[in-house]
Parts: sequence; structure tokens; C-alpha cells
Amino acid sequence: MSEIIEIVNFESTYKEAFRDYNVAWIKAYFKMEDKDVEVLNNPEKYILDKGGFILVALCNKKVAGVCALIKATEEKYDFELSKMAVASEFRGKGIGKKLAEAIIDKARSEQAKIIFLDSNTCLKEAINLYKKLGFKEVKEQNYSYERTNIKMELEVV
Repeated sequence: MSEIIEIVNFESTYKEAFRDYNVAWIKAYFKMEDKDVEVLNNPEKYILDKGGFILVALCNKKVAGVCALIKATEEKYDFELSKMAVASEFRGKGIGKKLAEAIIDKARSEQAKIIFLDSNTCLKEAINLYKKLGFKEVKEQNYSYERTNIKMELEVV
């Protein structure tokens, strides 16, 4: 059976997957922080109501991955690419790349000029993906989370 991957907008029915996939990913590599708990338990308040977006990847109608575009609070940036997680059984199928490309397209459609992400250099596959998508490392030490040690930005215009 061929796999049909589609990217859709967040709906409340995806809230549990958004939280659970991100919690699983974070706990696999790091530890949950208070900010994670707040955002993941209430994405409407912390992402959507503030002008952000969440996209969901479906593989044959089953939630396979999620990604958020959070309205940035730093003046230099328009949005932050954040909370991207792909369920373990769907990894290796290019879903992360499709989600990231879709979220970048969403930023463009919102007339964003520059988006950023915070990550960790131990996540070599993720960092390689971001570089392939055109993200460049920024020499800055202002991170969103304790676990982050690299900031990358992308001009989306």
C-alpha cells in the first residue's frame, strides 16, 4: 500500500498528538521544561491565539507528525519554527522535511521576512535538515530553552 502524506492545519482533535509526540521526543533526548508543559498543554493560548500556526502531517489519515510556527517576541524575527516532532513509527519517510517546508511556506504566506529555530547540535539529523532547507547558524546565546545550544535563521522572502 502506498503511503499518502498530507499536511493539514491544526484542529482540536490533533491536540493530544501534538502534546504526546513532542513530550516523547523531548523526553527521549532531554528533559521537559516548564515552558514545554505550558505550550504543549495549551497550544491554543500559547501559539494559535498569539498569531501562530500548527501544521499536522497525516500518513494515510493517521497523525504522523506536528510542527508549530510561533509568533516571535524578538524584534528581529517574525516567527519561530518550533515543536516539530514525528512519531517514531513514521520516521525516515521524509515527513519532517515535508512539515518544515510547509511551515516555511506558511511563514511566507504571512509575509514573514526571517524565521528562526532553537535546537541542539547533538540532533545531527535535524541540524542537517535545517541546513538543507537554508537555515544558517546565528552566533547568539539567547535561547528559548535550557536544552538549546544553537540558533538558526532563515530569510523566507
